[in-house]
Amino acid sequence: MLSNIRIVLINTFHPGNIGAIARAMKNMGLSNLYLVDPNDYPSEEATSRAAGAVDLLENATVVNTLEEAISDCSLVIGTSARHRTFQLPIMNARECAEAVIPEAKDHNIAILFGRETMGLLNDEIAQCHRQVYIDANDEYPVLNISQAVQIVSYEIWMAHQNETMHEKSVPEYPRKKEMDLFYEHLEETLYGINFVVRNHPGKVLDKLKRFFNRSRPEKQELGILRGMLAAVDREAGLNEGMSHEVKKAKQEQE
Repeated sequence: MLSNIRIVLINTFHPGNIGAIARAMKNMGLSNLYLVDPNDYPSEEATSRAAGAVDLLENATVVNTLEEAISDCSLVIGTSARHRTFQLPIMNARECAEAVIPEAKDHNIAILFGRETMGLLNDEIAQCHRQVYIDANDEYPVLNISQAVQIVSYEIWMAHQNETMHEKSVPEYPRKKEMDLFYEHLEETLYGINFVVRNHPGKVLDKLKRFFNRSRPEKQELGILRGMLAAVDREAGLNEGMSHEVKKAKQEQE
């Protein structure tokens, strides 16, 4: 179960933080570390700070983009010290752990940590389903990134020890890449029926993505939505000009 939970670090600047995070993760039974475009890695400093968790560094997955790190995940949670305008459901670290453990039985989960100086960018938070924060002193709530990972990892470990967490049933959710195909299909359909003007799309598509990220349709529900779009496409004669990926996904729904 814990192996399905990945800690994703985005553009981490100090390699020592990567090593300290590996150590924090191993303390709490986590082993799946993803590094998105790290500034300096591999690094002797990271290895030194990892101490007995060098194996996590050796097995870490290094990718160039966030999309590569989360495409096979059904739940993506972004850490942030401040409230954003995206209106994602917000959890504290304990609530986050209690949400993660039941779902990690059968799904990959990603918890994102941003840069040391500025955290996650808005477009990265926009790819998340949930937002997690860590309660701290309002006068100085700023945590080092390795401290933040340690606290979240601790709460996950504690929830993992609670047998009632393992008994909770969780629906089957689509993976991130399946949702991205849905968004691509939705976009092409809305352009095709002139609900959204291609040259002046405004923020309609962004708002729809946020809505579906918040609501998290189950896999069967996503199939219904894709079937609806496929029916609209047929009636409007929109099959020509669609991408190969969208056409293939549409055929699977028909």
